[in-house]
Amino acid sequence: MPATQACVTCYEMLIDGEFVSSTKTLQVVNPTTEQVISEVPDGTVEDVNRAVLAAEKAQKSWAALPAIRRAAHLREITALIRANREFLARILAAEQGKILSLSQIEVDFAADYLDYMAEFARRYEGEITPSDRPGENILVYKMPIGVIAGILPWNFPMFLIVRKVGPALITGNTIVIKPSKETPNIAFEFAKLVAQTSLPKGVFNLVSGTGPVVGHALASHPKVGMVSMTGSVEGGIAVMRAAADNVTKVSLELGGKAPAIVMGDADIDLAVRSIKASRIINTGQACNCAERVYVHESIAEEFIAKMTAAMEQTVVGDPFDSATEMGPLVSKQQLDQVSAAVTLALKQGAELKCGGARCKVPAGYFFQPTVLTNCRQDSAIMQKEVFGPVLPITTFKTLDEAIACANDCEYGLTSSIYTRSLDAAMRATNELKFGETYVNRENFEAMQGFHAGCRKSGIGGADGKHGLEEYLQTHVIYMNYNLNKQ
Repeated sequence: MPATQACVTCYEMLIDGEFVSSTKTLQVVNPTTEQVISEVPDGTVEDVNRAVLAAEKAQKSWAALPAIRRAAHLREITALIRANREFLARILAAEQGKILSLSQIEVDFAADYLDYMAEFARRYEGEITPSDRPGENILVYKMPIGVIAGILPWNFPMFLIVRKVGPALITGNTIVIKPSKETPNIAFEFAKLVAQTSLPKGVFNLVSGTGPVVGHALASHPKVGMVSMTGSVEGGIAVMRAAADNVTKVSLELGGKAPAIVMGDADIDLAVRSIKASRIINTGQACNCAERVYVHESIAEEFIAKMTAAMEQTVVGDPFDSATEMGPLVSKQQLDQVSAAVTLALKQGAELKCGGARCKVPAGYFFQPTVLTNCRQDSAIMQKEVFGPVLPITTFKTLDEAIACANDCEYGLTSSIYTRSLDAAMRATNELKFGETYVNRENFEAMQGFHAGCRKSGIGGADGKHGLEEYLQTHVIYMNYNLNKQ
């Protein structure tokens, strides 16, 4: 490995309450400057085993705490997140290329999310069910699973760490987190904050490294009770395979290819604003955002003209500049993949309306906001996730046709429709085969909802009471209290 620059930050893993280094490291690159900004441990199977055993050791006493006391620990972390808001946002913007304003929103949302999960301390419940026998009650307890493995992606690394930590810890589980090797810095800074709190050692652990080593070791570990993973379909399949030998529960949020249907009666300006926002947020690197548009042929010309103009007007540049609307893609690999997807679309007959190439800048993985039209339903650009600021558009004649095309996809995470017709909106919400449907608004979920997909978009889900229950298992008690009458 080449000698590192003096300004490079070196991080350590957090295992059983202690910060731990590694003999091998990975470099983290700022996607705006293409400069190395940190070195992080390249964790081993042994590191994973130590972390899991520490979490297992801590779990019994952690689960024995009243939930309201566990909530107090979460609120300690929340207070430190808020106190370090600007610092955390700048770490996030530097390592991921997310614009600073969105980074600040992500940090704020992470703090709010932990507070929200802490509120479940007095709210998650079991049941009492009538028995068929006299003198007996059936009690349904909700119990922690044990040790949770949380495997993170690189696109929302601050929010997704708390999306796993919050529900896991409030329900009495302990956790081992593996951050993405592309954006681990914010997870290490989170770990530093955790270490400043009174959270018992071993309850939260952080092991960095690669998916094939650290991710596989976590997913295949016999002491892990559940693997909660957010990432690609390929990554989810690898986790399922690794977890299969131990029949370990998995909760997976994977890719998406969200359709947006724009009806002939739609508010075109609203649709353009919302779909553009959905497409350029985080430089298009969001699995829940609109990835393909079906616009009614009666308004297609106007919609395409306005959408093209809106995308062309996007301010692309330095994430730390307040005027910037969109920063770089996260890596050279991601830049190459997005560029290749556009090239293939053009070969398959799509028409380029704007963008379509890497931005001409001295450094950084910047790609132009891109609009493609005349995209065939069976083309890769309409079927495969792009994960970049690229918007393919095609037209339709009837709502039946639009719904059929929208459902013709291996993914099933989110969808949207723009219409003034209650009939069209209700038909879409009943017939679209996706975990979420947004009506006349951008694609962005709420923490009290339930973010879950179907088909290759995943298993299980997150957020709200249903997401909390992912981290619980049932223990049914048959309580026969009528002993004197037997």
